[in-house]
Amino acid sequence: MGYFPRFSLPKAAMDETLPVDMKFEAALAGLEKIVRDMEGGELQLEESIAAYQRGAALLQHCRQQLASAEQQLRVFEYADTKNDTPSPTSAP
Repeated sequence: MGYFPRFSLPKAAMDETLPVDMKFEAALAGLEKIVRDMEGGELQLEESIAAYQRGAALLQHCRQQLASAEQQLRVFEYADTKNDTPSPTSAP
């Protein structure tokens, strides 16, 4: 078959789930640490793959939180513009 022996990833690496209530800043810090670790070149192959998977999960979590924050800002902006619009009865 192949030249490389088959290896199995740890279960945690294959099923990467993050706490739903993880803060954006914590996820971003975790992602930054993974990048530093991977750029350091000291990780074994299996560790690199696990780190990559965790990083992908953290990135997705960050993107979801940013999308949620953007949606909240749109709602606030819409409410502000709606409150600034003069009502038809207040026209001179």
